[in-house]
Amino acid sequence: MTDYPDFRSRAFLLDQIKSAIDFFYPANFDASGGFFNEVDNTGTVVDPAPRSLVHTCRSLFNHATAYRLFGRAENRDAVRHALDFLTGVHRVPETRAYIFGLDFSQGVATPTVTDNITYGYSFVVLAYATALKAGFAEARFWLDEVFETMERHLYEPAYGLYADQASADWSEIRPYRGQNGNMHACEAMLVAYEATDEQRYLHRAETLAAAMTLRQATLSPIGQLWEHYKTDWAFDPDYNFNDHSDAYRPWGYLTGHQTEWAKLLLILDGHLPRPWHRERAKQLFDEGVACAWDEKRGGLQYSYGHDKAVYDDSKQQWVHAESLGAAAHLALATGEQHYWDWYDRLWRYTHDHLIDHERGGWFRALDADNRVASDRRGAPEPDYHNIGACAEILAVLERTSA
Repeated sequence: MTDYPDFRSRAFLLDQIKSAIDFFYPANFDASGGFFNEVDNTGTVVDPAPRSLVHTCRSLFNHATAYRLFGRAENRDAVRHALDFLTGVHRVPETRAYIFGLDFSQGVATPTVTDNITYGYSFVVLAYATALKAGFAEARFWLDEVFETMERHLYEPAYGLYADQASADWSEIRPYRGQNGNMHACEAMLVAYEATDEQRYLHRAETLAAAMTLRQATLSPIGQLWEHYKTDWAFDPDYNFNDHSDAYRPWGYLTGHQTEWAKLLLILDGHLPRPWHRERAKQLFDEGVACAWDEKRGGLQYSYGHDKAVYDDSKQQWVHAESLGAAAHLALATGEQHYWDWYDRLWRYTHDHLIDHERGGWFRALDADNRVASDRRGAPEPDYHNIGACAEILAVLERTSA
């Protein structure tokens, strides 16, 4: 029998954060600007050129979180490095836009994806808000600006949600509408509210949460969070079916998005209590893990279809990280042992299969049989989900013991 650590101990959770940060830093630090996106499982840079807006923002989030927890100068300096790259290279002053994809070869930035994408902007908000929480006061200006830019160009008041994508000059809104960018916008607005105490951020988080987890979810035949919608936010049940090439817009009900919304609803409820938050969070978590848990081999499978049958049976790092955070929040909010049982079950699986006990951090993806399925870490996931989950769980446990 495996001798597991105490998954609720502060020492264990801090060690998980530190080992993930230390896997990537200084390995992915580019002194000429930003962070290398493509790193393999040994920590070796595979391709030095790509720069994703999401990766830059997540790297900033990671180091700001580590600086708040550990007070290390290297993390403080990495936050400054990320802020400089975000404001000086990704940002386009003329349009107040942020370039989503860059080729940064030999210190020269060449845009590769120029459309304005809500998913990316959500992480810009998150990055500035996290920097502000870590003591970087100048991030307040940039946070104000990007929020106002999103509200002006992407927010659709008639639906209470953000459109997904606009042209580089903001003149055209693309027809696709999606869940993913709005979920991360809600996450970002909650952190912005915590950093500033400004009600506009909390109001927007509530608007997004209600529109997506109540109204849009009712369009689904199983009442869960669907990813894809048409221009008028009508249900689009077949978008990208049997096409696995688009990692940002995969077909199916994503297990991790059901549990991630559960977590966000409870964070929101801590700031703005509403009777429906807790009940909806319980429904999303309970139904999501019931559909996706692999009873034979363990772990949460990535996605399932309208019939609740598993569609993608891979086991993804981020899915387990978000589900751990949700389980801890639910355990605290409800007092039900059921959720602590899920918390321990998820950690045991993670400990056995996802954590890289030799080099640190977590493997990005496993196959159905729990074998490492990807030799890459990084783009756009420098362990942001597990670092954030462990930091969030620490905060939950502090409230539990208070």
